[in-house]
Amino acid sequence: MSTPDPKDELVDHLPAMRAFAMSLTRNSATADDMVQDTLVKAWTNIEKFEVGTNMRAWLFTILRNTYYSSRRKTKREVADVDGVFTESLSQKPDHDGRLQMTDFRAAFVQLPDEQREALILVGASGFAYEEAAEMCGVAIGTIKSRVNRGRAKLAELMHINENEAMELTDDATMAVVASRVNGGMR
Repeated sequence: MSTPDPKDELVDHLPAMRAFAMSLTRNSATADDMVQDTLVKAWTNIEKFEVGTNMRAWLFTILRNTYYSSRRKTKREVADVDGVFTESLSQKPDHDGRLQMTDFRAAFVQLPDEQREALILVGASGFAYEEAAEMCGVAIGTIKSRVNRGRAKLAELMHINENEAMELTDDATMAVVASRVNGGMR
């Protein structure tokens, strides 16, 4: 005599599983979904069921675990009916920044060496004017002048007005031109 296929026994426990799911969820639609999820899990893992053991207990364990897993998941979810939270998660595409970065590089190479050097030291590397002046062997006023003229030339080459926001993807580049675009000096 061959042993019966455990898959055939699954259907016998549907009413009891639904009643148990209803007692857990108190919602018929959710209970039906949980029973369905339980059946899918049981079906796909039927080889883990030990023939001769209690099928009902095995199914109820799966159902109970499914219920508590969904509860944990629900606690991590955020209700966002009006879409406000979702709006805050959106991100501007990077391609605009990359295009502006390409324009920046093209403009930056057109600057005289002294202005590029000053912008890199003061803007991108974050050195104080005094430190940059010492590294270049020039007066502080000379470094300030080179930085100011470099920023002004970059803004001109990139057709940036003082009131126009600049969106670059590179923080160091943003630091180089930030003071000029915002109308001040460092």
